[in-house]
Amino acid sequence: MNNSIIVAASIMLAIGLTAGWGLSSYLSVGSSSKTAEQTKVEEKKPLFYRNPMDPTITSQTPAKGSMGMDYIPVYAEEGVQTEKSATVTIDPTVVQNIGVRTATAQQRTLSRVVRAVGRVDFNEESITRLHPKVEGWIESIRIDKTGDDIAADEILLEIYSPQLVSSQQEYLLALNNLAATANSNIPEIRQGAEDLVKSARERLRLLDVPAHQIHDLEKSRQITKTLHIHSPVAGTITKIGARAGQFVGPKTELYTIVNLKQVWVFADIYEYELPWIMKGDTVAMTLTSLPGKDFVGSLDYIYPYSNAKTPTTKVRMVFDNADRLLRPNMFADVRIDADSQQHAVVIPAEAVIRSGDKTHVFVAQGRGKFEPRIVKLGIESAGQAVILEGITAGEKVVTSAQFLIDSESNLREATSKMLESLAKNAPASTIGEIKSSSTHGEHKHD
Repeated sequence: MNNSIIVAASIMLAIGLTAGWGLSSYLSVGSSSKTAEQTKVEEKKPLFYRNPMDPTITSQTPAKGSMGMDYIPVYAEEGVQTEKSATVTIDPTVVQNIGVRTATAQQRTLSRVVRAVGRVDFNEESITRLHPKVEGWIESIRIDKTGDDIAADEILLEIYSPQLVSSQQEYLLALNNLAATANSNIPEIRQGAEDLVKSARERLRLLDVPAHQIHDLEKSRQITKTLHIHSPVAGTITKIGARAGQFVGPKTELYTIVNLKQVWVFADIYEYELPWIMKGDTVAMTLTSLPGKDFVGSLDYIYPYSNAKTPTTKVRMVFDNADRLLRPNMFADVRIDADSQQHAVVIPAEAVIRSGDKTHVFVAQGRGKFEPRIVKLGIESAGQAVILEGITAGEKVVTSAQFLIDSESNLREATSKMLESLAKNAPASTIGEIKSSSTHGEHKHD
């Protein structure tokens, strides 16, 4: 009985000693681990402290800014990032609270209608200004009213010119000489007479003597005192520069004749709309004086200079006017159907941030990450901006609260650059430790 009790007591004692040693070892290990972690945390020291309002202002010791805000500690590992330094990560709750909204970049076909006020004018290519080739006096004038329509080759006036009279005499002499040498046996003489006739006749033609009067001169062999001035084109008389009895010369503009079967229309287009239009675009036009009547023309020319007083550029449009309804100096409403932009990547214009010399947007990467992306903009229309470079269709861009994200991105980028500069300039053994070299704790990094 006594032996059994002694054996049982020995076994219990052994178990107790073993358990006690194990617990002691466990507590010792846990305590050592905890102490190591505390030591590690205690060894983590900031490189410096930065002003919460301006990351370029730093201090080697804890400090307060001008507004009483504590400086923020910056550690060495903050300068080592696997992502782009300006990428911002925001807690999803904060994203919701600040009202971040996104939109998807889409591929679309854009078109635009450019509207302007137009002014009808003459087609400068259809204007003819008539001058006499000789000096003389107007004997009679047949077309004496502006606005009259005339046909091509219609007689406008009669002129007496001593030069024309002498030219007729020379032609008659040449004709008589040709007749006198008709029976000559010397070929050179006959050829010379023929050449003289041709020369005299050509002189009359160059002085604008009508063909019918040259023919009459050849037939009658009588010099005509006055010769006719014919219209070279059909059109409308818009100006008369001489009257009966007036002395005129080559510098005198007798008539201005315009063909109104086609007219020009001028309009001023704002500079921001110029990228949309091009030569050949279809133009529709309406006039208040002709209600219900639509005219269709085309954009013919974009002038290579702008108005010095207004941010506009003049364009020229061409319209057919066979029924003569369009009159120069009329005002009209024009609508240019601008060429469409095919397969353009577009985003809401409100997503674009313009800051200094760069234009960028924030691309939502998911899980609260937002990446700033520099973009190249094209034209804008109806609240949409065309992206030429930087964004592809399907990516999501931030359309609201992006300026708050932009501020945080700039802050992180500045801090990252500062840390990189410190890492490059300091020896490897001093990273994580800044030695004081002056009595002042605050520095400005330029």
